[in-house]
Parts: sequence; structure tokens; C-alpha cells
Amino acid sequence: MTDRKAELAENLARVEERIAAACAAAGRPREEVTLIVVTKTYPASDVRILHGLGVRDVAENRDQDAAPKAAACADLDLTWHFVGQLQTNKVRSVVGYAGVVQSVDRLRLVSSLSAAAGKAGRELGCLIQVALDAEAGGRGDRGGVAPDGIEEVAAALDEAPGLRLDGLMTVAPLVGEYAGRQRAAFDRLMDLSTALRTTRPAANMVSAGMSADLEDAIAAGATHVRVGTAVLGVRPKLG
Repeated sequence: MTDRKAELAENLARVEERIAAACAAAGRPREEVTLIVVTKTYPASDVRILHGLGVRDVAENRDQDAAPKAAACADLDLTWHFVGQLQTNKVRSVVGYAGVVQSVDRLRLVSSLSAAAGKAGRELGCLIQVALDAEAGGRGDRGGVAPDGIEEVAAALDEAPGLRLDGLMTVAPLVGEYAGRQRAAFDRLMDLSTALRTTRPAANMVSAGMSADLEDAIAAGATHVRVGTAVLGVRPKLG
């Protein structure tokens, strides 16, 4: 076993223990929570190692990093999640490899994704990114639509060929009433998910929680947690 494989295996085992313990504490089956490993800034070789260790869901937030990495790992049975703010000029590229876009937050993006999915002959899973720090009718500092905008985006996704509404995503806010209150933020997201599922029962995916707060997300009811640093280590600084 290489040093890097041993390091990733150890880190992954620790994260798995945390997820299992959080599920047990919440009275939830471990199978209810999917680990997505966020591989941004790390090479395709790490993705290959992770696949060998059983990881099947990976995430990226920049197309310029994700596209070549996904191409280099095209032979692996992986689901790629795009989790960053997505500009419409990157949509065609992202649709080429992503199975799920977790950062859908505006109507123009819905129409661009739908057109690209149609041309590629693909069905793309979509999560509406919810900004709990946004004012009514606005968007968050790190992307996302305010809670009162969920229904408008959901309705657009309902009518968009090639797109499938899978649920909601959020990032714990750094400002506003939920700053520093991750559990309260994730509880709020679950309330919004419950409301969404009254009319769209299949949209039951809830993506929340990262390395520092995955326990809070699982306690609230998240179905997917996005973990980077705790698996891959502290990220190298970019240029």
C-alpha cells in the first residue's frame, strides 16, 4: 500500500466512524447517509485511490479542475457532483460529466442546463441551492436562492426537459441569523425539504454538512454530506 493510499484509507475510516456514530445518535440507519468526497485541488490519482477504497460519489466546484479530472477517471463508476457556483458559459462542459448539479439557484441556469442536457442526451439530477443568509427575493453571498425563491426554481425544473429535481442543498451561512448555528441552519433546510416534498415526494435528497459540521447535518436529517479536508487533508493554497 502506498503512503498516500494508507493516508486516505485512514482518513476515510475516521470519517466513516463519525458518520456511523452520528447516524446511531440520531437513530438513523447508516445507509440513509451518502458520503460525497470533495476532491477539489487534488489530482485524479487521489480520485482513483478513493474509488479503490469504495468511494463512488465525488464533488468538484470548478469546471476547469473538474473536467480534466473526470475525463482522466472516465473508466471508473463514479457519480460526479458539481457543487460550486455555475456560470452559464460552463454549463455545456459540466453536463458532459456531472450526474448531479447541486448549485441550481436561478431560472437562467435551469434553461441552460436543460438545453445542454438535451443536446447531450442525458438526464441530470439537480438540487436547488438554498441561501439561508439571503434576503427575501435575493441570493446568498456564496450563491443560492432565498427560501422564498425555492418554489419558482422548482417549478422551472419541473418543466425542464433533461433535468430531474432531486432535492435541496445548503452551505452553513457565515453571516445572518444562522451564522455559527449550523444545527439550526440544517433544521431550517429540513423544514424547507419537508415542504418541497409535499408536492414533489421524489425530491428527497438533502445535501448539507461538511468536514466540520457533518454531525449536525446528520442529526437534522441530511441524506448526503460533502466532506473534503477530513478525507484528503488540508488543501494546498491555490496560486
